[in-house]
Amino acid sequence: MIVLGIETSCDETGAGVVADGRMRSNVIASQIDLHERFGGVVPELASRAHVMALDPTVDRALADAGVTGRDIDAVAVTAGPGLAGALLVGIASAKAYAAAWGVHFVAVNHLEGHVEAAFLHDPSLRPPLVALLVSGGHSMIALMTGHGVFEVLGRTIDDAAGEAFDKVARFMGLGFPGGPAIDRLAKEGDPGAIRFPRALPEAAYDFSFSGLKTAVIRWLREREARGEEIDAADVAASFQEAIVDVQVTKTVRAATETGARTVVVAGGVASNSRLRSRMVQACAAAGVRVAIPPPLLCTDNGAMIAAAGARTLALRGPTPLEAGAVPGLALGVPA
Repeated sequence: MIVLGIETSCDETGAGVVADGRMRSNVIASQIDLHERFGGVVPELASRAHVMALDPTVDRALADAGVTGRDIDAVAVTAGPGLAGALLVGIASAKAYAAAWGVHFVAVNHLEGHVEAAFLHDPSLRPPLVALLVSGGHSMIALMTGHGVFEVLGRTIDDAAGEAFDKVARFMGLGFPGGPAIDRLAKEGDPGAIRFPRALPEAAYDFSFSGLKTAVIRWLREREARGEEIDAADVAASFQEAIVDVQVTKTVRAATETGARTVVVAGGVASNSRLRSRMVQACAAAGVRVAIPPPLLCTDNGAMIAAAGARTLALRGPTPLEAGAVPGLALGVPA
């Protein structure tokens, strides 16, 4: 089974090929330079960029995998959640490829794709497991009892972790995207220098990052108003620690309380070096296995969609060509 996966849910144009559960290629066309001056993703610009980048990205993914359209058995594509216009670009192209090659079309849930990236990287993984899904648009903890079967245990009640990183980084003048910029600067700082708040300590698995973002910005403004010298690295490290601390604590608690013996960390924010190291340490202390894909498989990419597409095809069969974009698609809901 050889599957081409296409990802266009936000600002990354991704195409990848997976053959019998093994990644053969994974090509990403980034739009960071396009959106950087706006401090965030501009949906209309993202859609136009996908139109320009998609065919060359697919061509390279096929070439890197050493296959042609005649070798493909199915074309998988992200149908949601995501930006409506961006999703439609990928869906229209995937349908065209599937029709032209006479192969199956498979609509994929983007969030399930992130979790499947862990299985693509480590095929020995087995449910049940607890997944921490963290990105620019999502922050949640879910219990996975089978492929495509999820129970959301907790989620952010306001900003996602990636969104908080972007907003604080923008205020500090660190550029876009904020997560990698904060991560780089934090390596030079002391994570214990400033005790920023940890929100919702009594809530079992829910997150809140809006108050933390406001606390950091207020702290900076107060010191700037008094003319005090600010160590930006300490601010970045302390802010990052406040986010990572609650993510790790609540995820390991979820694994312990549900009896799941494996934790998966997935999504773009799973690339954060502090989150990765703290999660490994905490899971080892709790006697829980942890699986975190390499950074290239954490960010939005086509290989994870190909892997999820192969799984979806086996479980549910192909998707009718009449299917469209579902921008608000929830985890565990078929596309």
